[in-house]
Amino acid sequence: MKRAHYKRILLKISGEVLTGEGDYGVDSVVIRQIAQEVKEVRNLGVEVAIVIGGGNIFRGMAASAKGMDRASADYMGMLATVMNGLALQDALEKIDVYTRVQTAIEMRAIAEPYIRRRAIRHLEKGRVVIFAGGTGNPYFTTDTTASLRAMEIGAEVILKGTKVDGVYDADPLLNKRARKYDELTYLEVLKRKLKVMDATAISLCMDYQIPIIVFNLKRKGNIKRVILGESVGTKVGG
Repeated sequence: MKRAHYKRILLKISGEVLTGEGDYGVDSVVIRQIAQEVKEVRNLGVEVAIVIGGGNIFRGMAASAKGMDRASADYMGMLATVMNGLALQDALEKIDVYTRVQTAIEMRAIAEPYIRRRAIRHLEKGRVVIFAGGTGNPYFTTDTTASLRAMEIGAEVILKGTKVDGVYDADPLLNKRARKYDELTYLEVLKRKLKVMDATAISLCMDYQIPIIVFNLKRKGNIKRVILGESVGTKVGG
């Protein structure tokens, strides 16, 4: 039996993935599939933390571009990530995966406040921890949240689940000649302005040498393939 290549991971899920074939909201089929795959990874003995986006419900930057105050728009986006976190927690616990949602903005009636040492203890006990509410500050993306939380909990890798199967030199959905990269350095991502994560997130990962693997979350079994060391998606590293 193949062994997991990582002991503790941080899985970054973009909100857009949760819509399935729709344009808005949470597709119950998609979220159940993600939950099942997370369970399979947990069964390999891997400690799983998750940072979830909110773009399927509300995008702060898009609202800001239309004239809304940026800080207010970002706070609304953070609330959207909490809604997604609760939906994923529900899907996980229905298949007997103990889960905790921790929020950067306190709302004790529905989730724990983010406390680093408590999050690590949950992971050590085999629970999945979902980090919602971004960093708790406007002007920071959930990509930056993923990098920050990965460092704080000592994750060995960031797995970024998206709608495409890696990083390309152009949008593969619009350009059929777009070329996929198998590996990239942090500096190449920054210099070429590739849309892996925002520059702040990439810089944090570069400073602390946390590798990033970008892969298609919609393809069934991909999370497990990455964990087992198979060549999936694009790896960004030193």
